[in-house]
Formats: sequence, C-alpha cells, structure tokens
Amino acid sequence: MSGQGEGTREGTRQDDRQGAREGTRDERLKAALRENLRRRKAQVRGREAAEPAPDAPADRKAGDER
Repeated sequence: MSGQGEGTREGTRQDDRQGAREGTRDERLKAALRENLRRRKAQVRGREAAEPAPDAPADRKAGDER
C-alpha cells in the first residue's frame, strides 16, 4: 500500500510544478497583451496625427456641394 501513497505525493509535486509553470505563462501572456495594446494605441494615435482633419458638415455651405 505504500506504493499507492507515493504515487499520490509525486502527482501532487507534478501538479505544483505545472501550476507554477502555468502561473508564469499567465504572467507572460498578460504582459504580452498589455504591450500589444500599447503598441496598437500608439499606431492609432500616429495615424490620427498624420491624417488631415475631416471637414465637419456644419462648416460646409449649401452652395459648396455643386
């Protein structure tokens, strides 16, 4: 019966190591997602700064469209 208990303890150690690896993986994924979001926001800000401001409909006169 002692063999049965040893297998259980070994399984627990493997689970602990797996949990630690998953925690590390989760942290890496979170950091990568945050960095990706920052990069995408910076790209949008850069595009908005490079584009000329669109004319607002209120600025047009009725005769301008002809």
